[in-house]
Amino acid sequence: MTVIMSLYELALTAVLPPTPLQLSPATLRSLTNGLIDLLVNENLAATLWVKLPKGEVWQADLQRYCARQDIPQTVYLFHQDRDQAITTLQGIGAREAHCYGIVLPNDSLLKREYFLLVRSPQFSAFVIAHRPRSMQSPKPEEPFSLSPETGEDGERKQPLLVVSSLNPQTVQQILDHFQQRLLALSPLPTVITARGDTIPIEVLLGGQSSPTTDFVGTTAVLDHLWATQIKRQEEVWHRAATYRRQAEAAETLHLQNESLLSAIRLKDEFLNNVGQELRTPLTNMKTALTLLSSSHLKPAQRQRYTELLQQECDRQSSLITSLLDLVQLHQVSDLTTLQPLNLIDIVPGVVSTYQPLAQEKGIMLAYTIPPNLPTVACLSPWLKQIVINLLHNCIKFTEKEGQVWVQAKQQGDYIQLEFRDSGIGIPGAEIPKIFDRFYRVRQPNGEERAGSGLGLTIVQQILWRCGGSVSVKSKLGEGSTFNVLLPIYHPVGLE
Repeated sequence: MTVIMSLYELALTAVLPPTPLQLSPATLRSLTNGLIDLLVNENLAATLWVKLPKGEVWQADLQRYCARQDIPQTVYLFHQDRDQAITTLQGIGAREAHCYGIVLPNDSLLKREYFLLVRSPQFSAFVIAHRPRSMQSPKPEEPFSLSPETGEDGERKQPLLVVSSLNPQTVQQILDHFQQRLLALSPLPTVITARGDTIPIEVLLGGQSSPTTDFVGTTAVLDHLWATQIKRQEEVWHRAATYRRQAEAAETLHLQNESLLSAIRLKDEFLNNVGQELRTPLTNMKTALTLLSSSHLKPAQRQRYTELLQQECDRQSSLITSLLDLVQLHQVSDLTTLQPLNLIDIVPGVVSTYQPLAQEKGIMLAYTIPPNLPTVACLSPWLKQIVINLLHNCIKFTEKEGQVWVQAKQQGDYIQLEFRDSGIGIPGAEIPKIFDRFYRVRQPNGEERAGSGLGLTIVQQILWRCGGSVSVKSKLGEGSTFNVLLPIYHPVGLE
C-alpha cells in the first residue's frame, strides 16, 4: 500500500514549525538561488534534496553547484517521471557517484511541492513550497511549469505557500521523517543515475549518517547569508527603481510625441484654413476685375463692382494683418516680462480713434475708466490689440442709434474690462465657437459679416499669455457683453 506524504506538512508538524508565507515563484527562486550561491561562494560541501519546477532557469543554479568538481557534494533530485529525471541529471552535469534521481509515485503529494533541503557541516536549511489546489485544477495531461518572472501557468497565476528554516534541529527532524516515509513507500521509489542505472533506495539511504552541524560556523554562515540577501534585495530595489524611471520616461516621451503630432495636425489644419480664407477674396476680386473690363457696363454697375473690389481688398488686407499678428504672438517667448500698465493711459486713446466711425454709424460710444485702478500685467501692444479688436466687434455688430460702452473695475486680483453693446447679439448655438480661428458668426438670415475671423482668437491668445481670460454673454436682438479679466501687476520678489 502506498504511503502518501507531504514535505510541507512534515515541516508544519515539526517541534519548531516555521511560519508559512504566500510568495511568488520569483521570490521562491530568489530564496533557492541565495542558498546555492552561499554553497558555491563559500565552497561548502553539502547534501542536497531537491525538487524544483521545470525549466532551464530553475536548473541553472543547481548546475552551478554540481559543476564545482572541487566541492564534495551529494544531490538527490526528485522527479515524477523517469525520463525527465535522467534528462535533468544529464543537463546539470551530474557526477555519477554523487547525483541521483529519485522517481516518485504519481499519487505522491510531493507532486504539488518544490523544495531545497541543505545539510552541511557549516549550516542546515530548507525552503519548501506548496502549490495549493485552485478552484479549477489543471487537467492531468497538461504539464505544469512555473515562470519565475510571471508566476503563471498559461493564464493561471499560481501563488505558493512557502516555509523555510535555518534551524539545524528542525532540518534534521524533517529529513529523518522524510527518509522514513520514503523507505515506507510501497512500491519503493526508483533511484536512477544519469546513465539510467537503477539503485535500490534502501541501499542508498539505509546506512546514511547525517553530518554534525558546527554552531559557531553556522552563525558565520548565517551572517553571510543575511548580508547576501540584503544585497540581493537592494539590487532588486534598484532594478525596480530603474524600470520605474524608464517607464516614466517612456510615458513622458509618449505624451511629448502625442503633443507634437497634435501640434502638427493643428498647424496643417491652420494652413489649410488660411489657404481657403485667402482664396475667397481673391476669387471675388478676379470676378470684379473681369466684370469691370466690360465696355457695356452702366455707371451704377461699375460703381457696384468697384465697391466690391474695394471691399475684398480691405478684407484681404485685414486677413493678412491678423495672420501676421497671430504669427507674431506665437513667436513671443513664454519668458517675456510683462509690464505694469494703467488702463487710463491706453483705453481712452483707442476709444477716441473709433469715435468718428461710431458717429458715422449713429452709435453712441462712451467709456468709464477710474483713474485710481491698480496697474495690470500685460504688454502695451497686446492691451491695445485687445481693446481695438473688441471695440471694432462691438461697433460692427451694432445698428444705427445703438450704444457701445467700455467700463473698468477691480475684481479681486484682476481688473475687469467690460465691452457692452446694444447690437444684434449672437445666436446661442454660435457662442461656444466665436473664439475659433476663422469663425464668423452667421446671422439669422444666413449671412456672414465681413472680417478676418481672427480678431477674437487673437484676444483670447493674448489673455492666455498674460494670465487673463475673456468670456461673453449675449442674447439675440439685445446685444453682447465681453468681459476681459487682466491680472493686477505684482512686482517680482514682493508679496
